[in-house]
Amino acid sequence: MKGSPKSRAQAVTQPAHEDVIVFTVGGFRFAIAAGAVKEIRGMEGLHTFTLGGISAQIAKLVYTLERAGTTYFVIDAAKHFGLPPAQPSRVMILRNTPTAVLVGATDRIMEISALHALPRIFTHEERGWYRGLAVMNGAVVPVVNHNTFLNKAELDVLRSGLERVRGVVTV
Repeated sequence: MKGSPKSRAQAVTQPAHEDVIVFTVGGFRFAIAAGAVKEIRGMEGLHTFTLGGISAQIAKLVYTLERAGTTYFVIDAAKHFGLPPAQPSRVMILRNTPTAVLVGATDRIMEISALHALPRIFTHEERGWYRGLAVMNGAVVPVVNHNTFLNKAELDVLRSGLERVRGVVTV
């Protein structure tokens, strides 16, 4: 790594000063930017997702949810993160995307003051899953990149599938 020790430290830790929502999946703690979450709700109103071969292509997608004329695609966070199956109890509906996420519980909103870069040991898809790491009450918690629950290509496939089924775009 080039540069002075001071510039290397700045590249590793970024001032964050943002509110995050702490949530659990299968006993593991995560955080997500509070501004990325539109609503946290119970699991009522979920419909099992079945759309031909798309269900097999996007195995982490397990439900849909209709809210205010919008179809939300509900992702199982345990499947997304490659964790053992978990018992979700809450749904986080994300802002500015037709995506919602099943989580075990939401703990609280906390302010983080620094976002630490991921260690180099993170080499696969988890480099995209997380924006970085935060220290909360002495524990290291990954801060989720909310745009990776469903990427653009997956959303395009889902929109196209719904368009074929319904005859119009509703997302």
